[in-house]
Amino acid sequence: MTDEIVVIPGDGIGQEVVPAAVRVLEEVGEFEFVEAEAGDRVKEETGEALPRETYDLVASADATLFGAAGETAADVILPLRRAVHSFVNVRPAKAYPGVDALRSETDLVFLRENTEGVYAGHEDRLSDDLSTLTRVVTDSASRRLAKYACEFVSTDNHDGFTVAHKANVMRETDGRFREAVLSVADERGVDTDEVLMDAFATRVCLDPKQFDVVVCPNLAGDVLSDLAAGLVGGLGLLPSANVGPQRALFEPVHGTAPDIAGEGVANPSATLFSAAMLLEHLDHDETGANVRSAVESVLEDGPRTPDLGGDASTEDVTAAVVDRL
Repeated sequence: MTDEIVVIPGDGIGQEVVPAAVRVLEEVGEFEFVEAEAGDRVKEETGEALPRETYDLVASADATLFGAAGETAADVILPLRRAVHSFVNVRPAKAYPGVDALRSETDLVFLRENTEGVYAGHEDRLSDDLSTLTRVVTDSASRRLAKYACEFVSTDNHDGFTVAHKANVMRETDGRFREAVLSVADERGVDTDEVLMDAFATRVCLDPKQFDVVVCPNLAGDVLSDLAAGLVGGLGLLPSANVGPQRALFEPVHGTAPDIAGEGVANPSATLFSAAMLLEHLDHDETGANVRSAVESVLEDGPRTPDLGGDASTEDVTAAVVDRL
């Protein structure tokens, strides 16, 4: 049976890097691609940043590849994550040979809770002077993330994981998160350590080798994984997966990059790495590994886009990856 992949280029450089990933996927397998729309341009044309048709396609497809959205990002990506019932955001941050990285030894994976925290959407403007934000943390979501983390480290041959939190200040919310995650790990015999998220931000810059898999609440995972991007050469290298019980949505961590959108020089690496994760999600493990290896080879030997010090176009890099495949 042919896997159905919904493709949503979105805005900005999403229009350039997502077609590059589709070209690579077409090179390595037989898939049914269904293109859908979302983002700023769609809202201007229709009044909706995320048309119901797009949401329904994502909710029923085997997997989704998404590019980026601009001002409407929160109106697009959060509902799309709900469409696949995503409960964990998987964000690898790895330095690659040939890339000028601040910390070439960096090799991390962030497992970020993906449904609640301050991103649950409970904000209010109560007066001209006062706005509030309600943070949501549940035992059930925290334990679900912890179970995924335990399976992840066992399957991928990691020694355990680190829990990054701020339970010393947010005692009831991060305290609940910390207790739930550590409890599940203890039940399953998985080794853990823990670190305050602000201390992690310092320690990972000084010595990233001391961390491997990092389990975080929603906001902390978002911020700390972006910090790690700075250690490995930039957001143009970071893929991500929004994983649900059956379906998943894959996206580069970078945004729309309006300063270079339309110039044909966007780095497609993060989206190609996201495509490799998509393949593995669909149980095409060997093919996913081949794509990842081809992208790593191009990063090491070139050609490279301007953000990595080269002068190659998006098309040049994509063609080089296809050539290696």
